[in-house]
Amino acid sequence: MSVRARKPCSYPCCPELVNAGTRFCVRHQIVSDKARHKQYDKEDRPSYHEWYNSTRWREARLRFLRQNPLCECVDCKRLNRLLPATVVDHKIPHKGNINLFWDMSNWQPMAKRCHDRKSAKEDGGFGRKAIDRG
Repeated sequence: MSVRARKPCSYPCCPELVNAGTRFCVRHQIVSDKARHKQYDKEDRPSYHEWYNSTRWREARLRFLRQNPLCECVDCKRLNRLLPATVVDHKIPHKGNINLFWDMSNWQPMAKRCHDRKSAKEDGGFGRKAIDRG
């Protein structure tokens, strides 16, 4: 009877032993697959997502937030809530339209939680139906 060599799972701090030629135990193989899919999702993103990583955007965003430091979302205005703005939101989603992306009249300062809520409504996140703006 031959004994196959076993080694620890490659997932940090996991004590499970796996057969040689296998990197992860069954539990962490799923985590590894999710990470791989996440990487593919990044590669499949539309090219306009790169605009958010540009120096031009980062500088424009900081300048805009310095000039508009408070959230101006509908809920904050209605409730007279004063939350610090940390996100520059596009009132009308640009969806790759570069003119709409850089149109400052289409920008509004928002708190992250307000922006996430607005985006979820528009994009159909949190189990909601996406809003059709067309």
